[in-house]
Amino acid sequence: MEFNPQSSLTPEHVSPDHIYLSSLPRRSDPLFRPVGGHFKRLIDIFIAVTALVALAPLMIGVALIIWLGSNGPILYGHQRVGFGGRTFRCWKFRSMVVDGDVVLERYLRANPDAQREWERDRKLRRDPRVTPIGAVIRMLSIDELPQLFNILAGEMSVVGPRPVVAAELRRYRGSAGHYLRTRPGLTGMWQVSGRSDLSYRQRVLLDRYYVMRWTVMADIAIILRTIPAVLRSRGSC
Repeated sequence: MEFNPQSSLTPEHVSPDHIYLSSLPRRSDPLFRPVGGHFKRLIDIFIAVTALVALAPLMIGVALIIWLGSNGPILYGHQRVGFGGRTFRCWKFRSMVVDGDVVLERYLRANPDAQREWERDRKLRRDPRVTPIGAVIRMLSIDELPQLFNILAGEMSVVGPRPVVAAELRRYRGSAGHYLRTRPGLTGMWQVSGRSDLSYRQRVLLDRYYVMRWTVMADIAIILRTIPAVLRSRGSC
């Protein structure tokens, strides 16, 4: 959903994130095009279709394991910010308990150190919401495979910045404009450069560097480096 200042939302229903997103450059600006243009988009479609066909047995198997192993939906969708500030539902295999928000809130209240870690990094090394099955598929990044459908829909790219929520984009400050110049990626420099072992500032700088120095060869190199990075499972989140 893209925020429209003239929508039926009343002032009490307009969140700070809506106000923030409404101030960002609009996708309708003819001079505002995603990095890589049509050529990068064609590569995205080709890779996404090929990967969905090749990985269909794995994805079906994971879906069955989640369905049989825990109560709740197989997929989980969360609102993220995409190209030009337009929000979209980013899909993953569900790796957490259904009432994850409640579990997280209780855990953070009872653990001040975890609260500080969450405020600093927006992630936890020991996340109480993650199911046993979820821990495995997250370690191998299998939980992110449904994002191939986001790529086909034009909401994401194979390579790009890590998809973030509006509250996180605020922390990008001067780098927010760089993030908004391209579609978020299924993989990216953050994935092959340490993943969650990186500080938040390092991840932001990598996103900025990627956008400023984008080339087709850079995308190919990142894709090739993603496979060994995942197999090493270094810094999985």
